[in-house]
Amino acid sequence: MTAFVLPLDDPQATLERAGGKGSSLARLAAAGLPVPGGFHVTTDGYRTFVEANALEAVIEDALETVDPERPATLEAASRTIREAFVEGSVPDAVAAAITEACRCLSGSSVAVRSSATAEDLPEASFAGQLETYLDVSGEEQVLDAVKKCWGSLWTARAIGYRDRRGIDHAGAAVGVVVQLLVDAEIAGILFTEDPLGGPAGQALVSASWGLGEAVVGGRVTPDEYVVDKTTGTVVDRR
Repeated sequence: MTAFVLPLDDPQATLERAGGKGSSLARLAAAGLPVPGGFHVTTDGYRTFVEANALEAVIEDALETVDPERPATLEAASRTIREAFVEGSVPDAVAAAITEACRCLSGSSVAVRSSATAEDLPEASFAGQLETYLDVSGEEQVLDAVKKCWGSLWTARAIGYRDRRGIDHAGAAVGVVVQLLVDAEIAGILFTEDPLGGPAGQALVSASWGLGEAVVGGRVTPDEYVVDKTTGTVVDRR
């Protein structure tokens, strides 16, 4: 049976159905960790939207002109595909499932986060290549943000990344995580290993004032903290 929406901690929120980010959050939530509440819009929703709007042909035609070594071709293909997504209509059954799930969140502001099936893998991270929309309110805004997240599977960065990694475009799909927004005073990113090759056993925190979007998007130079993972002691602060 097709399920367009799943609870955040649902064991059916696998990589194939909820994408890399969604499946990781499902495991964290199921383990009882403090994950903000919400739900998954599954990859079934994405595929139903694509089929209902005859977007497969648009995608195939646009990708025929792509040369990964020529950025302009990636941008042109991305623009064509994403414009078609914006113009597409969310099928009634998918929209109804999302709307009903939104009502269970009592009208609170949410974060709407892309979660592709090829991301957060050992060989392909896709970090920062798909879109997230913060402080989204109201059912119509959530539906619009979900549609934009679906379209962000086809950013120029993501198309080029898949080409370089040999990942089949035709098999790509994206889930969407809708979560209650944490209106953070300070936010950022925790790297469980220092990505710049620091000593083992240390984590790196990059943080700034406000929501984490500015840090993720590279719009600010964040403060950095190196933390000993065993003791929790800050060993360096920049």
